Amino acid sequence: MTDTQRQQVSAAALREATLDALVCALPKNVLMLSGYWPVIGTGVAIALRDGETRLLVPEDELTLAQGGEARRIETFRPGSLDRISTASEAIIEPLQRIAPELARSGARIGFESGETSEPVTYAAMHLYQDALRDALASAFCSAELVPSPAVLTRLRRNKTAYEIDMIRRSTDVARIAFERGSQSLRPGLSELEAAAAFQNLLIPVSNRAQGFVFCMSGPNAAEAYGAYARSRGRRMRAGDLVLVHCNSCVDGYWTDITRTYVIGPPDERQQRMYDAIFAARDAVLRTIAPGKEAREVDRGARDILTARGFGTDFKHSTGHGIGFGAISASDQPRLHPQSPDVLEPGMVFNVEPGIYIDGYGGMRHCDMVAVTTTGYELLTDFEASVAKLVRE
Repeated sequence: MTDTQRQQVSAAALREATLDALVCALPKNVLMLSGYWPVIGTGVAIALRDGETRLLVPEDELTLAQGGEARRIETFRPGSLDRISTASEAIIEPLQRIAPELARSGARIGFESGETSEPVTYAAMHLYQDALRDALASAFCSAELVPSPAVLTRLRRNKTAYEIDMIRRSTDVARIAFERGSQSLRPGLSELEAAAAFQNLLIPVSNRAQGFVFCMSGPNAAEAYGAYARSRGRRMRAGDLVLVHCNSCVDGYWTDITRTYVIGPPDERQQRMYDAIFAARDAVLRTIAPGKEAREVDRGARDILTARGFGTDFKHSTGHGIGFGAISASDQPRLHPQSPDVLEPGMVFNVEPGIYIDGYGGMRHCDMVAVTTTGYELLTDFEASVAKLVRE
């Protein structure tokens, strides 16, 4: 794959920050800088200010790394039968092999720091944490090490054309799961069974496709605004609202999509909820364009829901950035009442107006959009009307 746009953007960001290099080990950042998505989190990407990228990868991930952008790849082997070593110790030697490219005294090298959210890549993940800085200090003893969380946040905020296309592939995987999986919803089916039916339909389109689905029905769906949303053993009943949330992933590019179904024709209360949710969605979509303030976009949804009597039942922001992460309310742009963010072309985010009524049920319709130079592209144009969400 070739993503020259990302190389150019990364080089410009380093020059603006007066950095000679930027070193990352979190898989989402390595993916962004190099096109290689580490499996267990020991891979390291080094972006140089001329647009080139270097990679340090464990030997068994070399084939994956060769499919990325880096022209130079150094391998390492964390531990062996004759020596126990940590990954942070194992990367020092390959870092030293790259060091001559940054040999000048006083070189400024940025690195990851600060809190973040990282989507899972495998059954277990390695996180270097402070050991990454220690390894850099050992390998680049004459360099100035600069914590660079703001640079990385800016780089992740705007996706390239290639990255948006990869996100489209992930949404296509989710589309199949929603359109086919929703046909199984019926009275007597448990939330766990429904979630499994959807997840089994996340059909791989690459060797590294995965996803997560949860289903919450009836009064359980009222809790879907919280961080700990999950499927349980509750069995669906006629008249239930059934909220299904999916995070699908293809090669490290993630989605965040929700649809809320109803078992049988919606009653008057449910119809009012649907009408309010879709009116809020339409208000947001009409607002999205480059230069719009994110808090103004949030206000478009919030004002509609408030006017229709559901203001206090909308318990989270209208949306947040998606693509390199799965569920992170801090990913930009943040469609939040206090957000300082402004929409720009290349931003990809979700639009998720929701209503959560304790003891009764919850409803959320979560789409994904990409900001274009003139407006937006709706990436999730499926199951997008009340008629499509009714299950008889």
